[in-house]
Amino acid sequence: MKLSDLIKGLALGDGNRQLELDPDISSLHYRSQTVLPGGLFVAVAGQSADGHDFLQDALDRGAAAVVVEKPIDMKGVVAVRVKNSRNALSAISSRFFREPSLRLCLIGITGTNGKTTTSYLIENILKKSGHAVGVIGTVNYRYGGKAFKNPMTTPESLDLQRILKEMVVHGVTHVVMEVSSHAIDLDRVAHCYFDVGVFTNLSQDHLDYHQNMASYWDCKKRFFNELLVSGPKRERSVAVINCDHEKGVELYRSQKIRRISVGAKKPADITIKTFKSGLSGISGTLVAGKAEIRFISPLVGGYNVENILCAAGVGVALYLPLDAVSSGIGETGYVPGRLESIDNDAGKFIFVDYAHTPDALEHAATALSEMKTSNSKLICVFGCGGNRDKVKRPLMGEIAGRICDRVVITTDNSRDEAPGDIIRQIEEGVKKTLPRCFTAKEKMTFKGRGYGVEEDREKAIALGIGMAEAGDIVLIAGKGHETYQIIGNRTLHFDDRETALNVLEQQSRG
Repeated sequence: MKLSDLIKGLALGDGNRQLELDPDISSLHYRSQTVLPGGLFVAVAGQSADGHDFLQDALDRGAAAVVVEKPIDMKGVVAVRVKNSRNALSAISSRFFREPSLRLCLIGITGTNGKTTTSYLIENILKKSGHAVGVIGTVNYRYGGKAFKNPMTTPESLDLQRILKEMVVHGVTHVVMEVSSHAIDLDRVAHCYFDVGVFTNLSQDHLDYHQNMASYWDCKKRFFNELLVSGPKRERSVAVINCDHEKGVELYRSQKIRRISVGAKKPADITIKTFKSGLSGISGTLVAGKAEIRFISPLVGGYNVENILCAAGVGVALYLPLDAVSSGIGETGYVPGRLESIDNDAGKFIFVDYAHTPDALEHAATALSEMKTSNSKLICVFGCGGNRDKVKRPLMGEIAGRICDRVVITTDNSRDEAPGDIIRQIEEGVKKTLPRCFTAKEKMTFKGRGYGVEEDREKAIALGIGMAEAGDIVLIAGKGHETYQIIGNRTLHFDDRETALNVLEQQSRG
């Protein structure tokens, strides 16, 4: 495409240079090391690096032109200066790949927790309705029976538009996308045109980035109040909102487009009449107007009712057959790292969950606690990530200590922080609700409620499982589907599920 076609309509700044040359652009790039001859390099200022520092590298590799936000002093360079290079990257990428979201039914899910499980539910409902489905989310992105690694929940705009174009080429008709607050704030989804937007809930997370809950909430609202109501689909877009949460009610009342409320605790357009929840799953009856939708779901945890309701809301929003909604819910039994059960012959109920926020940990621990018998214990093994929201660490400690019988505090992705410092901050919260401490050596003799500390995550998982007896429940929280652990500048292979299985095998051998 011609450069002039790609930048048409952009908010330009001062200092544009040699645009009359109007070169042909054969590829797009936001990392200088990927630039190909004839490519367009968009300089984006990131948190750890600034693309403007790599302009010369991009030019040396054959960039035909550059897009910048800051003034530059480089002779003979075709340079487009814009007011916001992130937004420009999004607009240019959409245009370069021929606006693929216009040829797709695009469903975006945002909220603190539940996005991944809800995406799996919607995926199966759509498949049962006969549609070709693609998914872009935390676990991976996938379509046509193929799955690919996804480095972040919502990819950078260029990568996102490329993936959407791939899906169009391969016959995908409907795409389910998890939309993170970072993606909204950093304009990764600015030029994606959504048919349906889903709000799951809002609780504390990402305050290392957003600084406070007000800013975090404002960011989430932008998805509905700006993205969903702008662009060529604005006349037919639909908002599906979980109104069991205060923020959901606020969001629902502010909507000017078609809206569908869902909720189990408050009156809503789609609600649940009855349901049962246990270690084998959830069953119940959804009510949508005069229609009733019976379902049996293998998902564990009563909180998953909210995710089921959100998914059903999308089915209603898109006028999908109700039997497809029911069967799609019933077939969603395996969501990686979301209360994922670890099979064993020891009679222990072991679950791995991605819960890494206070709200998610409380939901997961409460759901499992409600399934205990009078003689069983709930044991939780968890840590918190480094270089992330520090405020939530003692909060999560307090929650774990309040709900669980025993807690083993350990590391997560400590990154550049000292693991011991993170553990001590968690311990401050645990002590408020679970003051008694035990050592690893006491694991077989310790009785009653208490907590322990084991920095090595593998040993901590072994300790938690080792303390459990037949009938006890073990929750290994924080990493879920992740297959790595980041310590310092090293990324090491580590999978909670794999580790739990190895521990069980070793303990069975004595």
